[in-house]
Amino acid sequence: MKKMMTQRNDKPLFLAATFAALLFTGTWAQAQEESAVVLPLEAQTCDLPTAPPRIPEDADYDALVEAKQLVQDFQAAMVLYRGCLDNTKGLDTLTDGNRLALTQAHNYSVEMEERIAEQFNVAVRNYKAQKAAAE
Repeated sequence: MKKMMTQRNDKPLFLAATFAALLFTGTWAQAQEESAVVLPLEAQTCDLPTAPPRIPEDADYDALVEAKQLVQDFQAAMVLYRGCLDNTKGLDTLTDGNRLALTQAHNYSVEMEERIAEQFNVAVRNYKAQKAAAE
């Protein structure tokens, strides 16, 4: 986690250095017109949750109960992440590229959440099939 925090703290420095380089090379106006697809700084502070661990194929009932809680916690964290992204959508300083990046980040988080939910559903179906086969 400490490594992630270090990387996240380096982003504003990198962006500031990039901004300075563009400004001094005279290409700032051109770059702004092209509207690079970059999350605004405010959205870069939003924490995209880490997916819960994969559920083993031979998970028993207790493992599924634990996995269900982890998936629910993950989904709640995703709601907070998307809320954080949404808080930056009303800024006056957003470029078209910023808006596109926000939409892509939002869509990625939804796709990620759907993949995790489907993995859980597959694990539950496998459990039920194994239980039925054993009876």
